[in-house]
Amino acid sequence: MRYYIIAGEASGDLHGSNLVRELKKLDQDAEIRCWGGELMMAAGATVVKDYRELAFMGFLEVILNIRTIFRNLRFCKKDIATFRPDVLILVDYPGFNLRIAEWSRQQGIKTVYYISPQVWAWKESRVKQIKQTVDKMLVILPFEEEFYRKWDFPVEYVGHPLVEVVDKELGNMTTINDGSPLNEPNIIAILPGSRIQEITKKLPVMLAVTRLFPNNTFIVAMASSLPDEFYERHLRIYPKVRSVRDKTYTLLKQSKAAIVTSGTATLETALFAVPQVVCYKGSAISYQIAKRLVKVRFISLVNLIMNREVVKELIQDELTVSNLKNELDKIIHDKLKRKQILEEYNLLKQLLRKGGNASANAARSVYELIKPFTAGKKIPV
Repeated sequence: MRYYIIAGEASGDLHGSNLVRELKKLDQDAEIRCWGGELMMAAGATVVKDYRELAFMGFLEVILNIRTIFRNLRFCKKDIATFRPDVLILVDYPGFNLRIAEWSRQQGIKTVYYISPQVWAWKESRVKQIKQTVDKMLVILPFEEEFYRKWDFPVEYVGHPLVEVVDKELGNMTTINDGSPLNEPNIIAILPGSRIQEITKKLPVMLAVTRLFPNNTFIVAMASSLPDEFYERHLRIYPKVRSVRDKTYTLLKQSKAAIVTSGTATLETALFAVPQVVCYKGSAISYQIAKRLVKVRFISLVNLIMNREVVKELIQDELTVSNLKNELDKIIHDKLKRKQILEEYNLLKQLLRKGGNASANAARSVYELIKPFTAGKKIPV
């Protein structure tokens, strides 16, 4: 069978790669073409567009790159039409993927959405569009089933794919070469994100606070998609701050605490049991627009899933060196605070593990959707 997958971000590349592997277990003849990155390619998919060419963040940034976005949409539709897949699998990335879903329905292509757009946070009216264009929605957050139920749209909770990823990493023995900054004591991880726009806004504040903690080693996790020169511009005035590339999980395993940009990294940090301070700061225009549209109480996945403040969030004007220093001091030195956070993390893990192996569940759900076209094939148990 032919599968076409669209992932537009680093997290989509990760989860898409695990989905590709599970699909190949079910369907040995699978032909998988995708938009993604190195991980999906390594899993055996043919990558036709790198997700790093698609990462536009915020309202203003999207407007400035609108021509590129429409050019990508035209190319995507043409490539799908040429490939003629049995199923189209969309991984998050809603601004782009929902447009493709609408087009694919007109072409009569079966469409599965894996990792729901955050319609529960804003643009709830998008659910109407999803109901009209998506054949099956696979969700990874426990509360999303209830959300969609009120819209009379049945969805399938498959579990969260990060659980299996982090569990696998925690089971691996980490060997650190001599001379690595990961050998240093009292490490504080800095996870500033993967997009230039977000890093440029937040990293200067994150770095400034390092001077107030002389007994800790601060290490920046560099995004694989950005060159060393970009980080050097920020780090050159902070000679004591170290950096690593493609070792974020190893860094988290070695860290006592973390400063984390809002997004998937907040959940990863929690699953590694690292107390954290969550940071967000966007362009003034994008933030003011989002502030009027977003309807959720929190921005971090940890707090959203638990529906209470487990980790501190410093948003926009609250993200100052003084505030960050105070919150970081708490999670480093306050034993009671650290214990409370770690207990909440354990409850979070238990909640997410109830769904089972997300990648395997998602692959089986996709395969069963197109099973009528696979006469004589039997789904492995």
